[in-house]
Amino acid sequence: MGETFVEYASAFFETTVFIYGVALLMIYAMLAVLSFLNIRLFLRKESYTDYKVIVGSPLAPGISVIAPAFNEGLTIISNVRSLLTFDYPNYEVIIINDGSTDDTLEKVVREFSLVKVDFAYDVKLSAKPVRGVYKSKDEAYAKLVVVDKENGKSKADATNVGINVSQFPYFLCTDVDCILHEQTLQMLIRPMMEEEHKRVIATGATLRMANSCEVDEGVLLKIKAPRPLLARFQELEYIRSFVLGKMGWSYINAVPNVSGGLGMFDKEIAVKAGGYDPASFGEDMELRMRMSRYVYDNKIDAAVRYIPNTLCWTEGPTSVKIFMRQRTRWARGLLQLMLAHKKMLFNPAYGRVGMIVFPYNFFFELMAPVIEFLGIIYYLFLIYFGLVNWPYAIILLIFVYTYSVMISSLSVLWDQLTFQYYKTWKDVVRIVLMVFVEMLIYHPLIVVFALRGYYFQLTNRKHSWGNMQRAGFKKTTDNKPKSTPNPTPAAT
Repeated sequence: MGETFVEYASAFFETTVFIYGVALLMIYAMLAVLSFLNIRLFLRKESYTDYKVIVGSPLAPGISVIAPAFNEGLTIISNVRSLLTFDYPNYEVIIINDGSTDDTLEKVVREFSLVKVDFAYDVKLSAKPVRGVYKSKDEAYAKLVVVDKENGKSKADATNVGINVSQFPYFLCTDVDCILHEQTLQMLIRPMMEEEHKRVIATGATLRMANSCEVDEGVLLKIKAPRPLLARFQELEYIRSFVLGKMGWSYINAVPNVSGGLGMFDKEIAVKAGGYDPASFGEDMELRMRMSRYVYDNKIDAAVRYIPNTLCWTEGPTSVKIFMRQRTRWARGLLQLMLAHKKMLFNPAYGRVGMIVFPYNFFFELMAPVIEFLGIIYYLFLIYFGLVNWPYAIILLIFVYTYSVMISSLSVLWDQLTFQYYKTWKDVVRIVLMVFVEMLIYHPLIVVFALRGYYFQLTNRKHSWGNMQRAGFKKTTDNKPKSTPNPTPAAT
């Protein structure tokens, strides 16, 4: 009886994992095709788009750029300068000092000649109290608003304050450590302006690692592949996730989430949906679901779009300790999201979000680390009892490894051939080489930290926003004129 049960359980597990694996491989193949089609469509539109019309138009929608900051004294000045360089006619930059305990606020006040002003603070979204609003005496920084608030222990709380302070109908959420391209606003607002039949409630673009890039006074001068190994793995992961993943999902209006590092949102919908959840560990994913629930509940025909251009460079963690904190928080946020919005799973009332986005997030994002971990335990069990069919196991392992290498390499090469962000093939090779060892070095860390995040969430461990401990950006040593890399395709 016992042996029969073990046999049935073993057969069930193997069949389930086989179906799961085949489904995952098919999804990646589908995303590769959809991404190719979507990028080709984007390039055709880009070939006849004149951004000068957007920049020169007095009717260009106003955009509020919101960037929370917590203990960012090391890089805050260059980062604020970066946010003030947008080529766009109508925008404001709102920096939220989220109760920093270092000299973040003092540096900004001194550098940009800020003074505290009387401000009619409209509380649309709940958040920790505001201690003061600052504006510059220098007209050169008229677009800058700095808000000092009590620490809310989350980026979501700080961003809600930024939304409350903002005056424009659209807001761009970013991180203060990010370096954004000067054309970011005009390129992200375009999908919202050109869509005729749907209300575009959010847009996003590709992110990359700023590690090892040359940056001077908040301006990106030269893009380089990250030298630190951990940052290089993240660069590969981001290229695959954005260029292949999100561009593929965008083609069928099923984007799983808009990155918290760079996302533009319809403020009216965001506010009516309740804004960011301060208790969420994955505020970017949670806001996307919250806004989707609102538009479906109110019968609004909406869309979320992505563009393939890299418009944001962020300093990725280079130590395993900081990386662990980041990925643990992301995993907690995903599990938290699934539990909070579980009624959307396979619910046709929520359209593609309920029938595609949510099931994908549940089965292939949330459950993937659990299934991988159980698979490892199962194979160790088989090895211990000498039950492994080694020829079959080796063939399967080679197939999965080869497929993974192919998909990742395709993402990197497609991105490089289309946009040519790396100016030397040496940089391309540095990233492609990561493809061959990712499964052995980087991916196990992702799985372990994800399981750690699930455990922390289920056991209700305490968590705070914390400090990324930035290393700062590499400055150029020559006297060449400052010019930002072109985000548009090389072919155009």
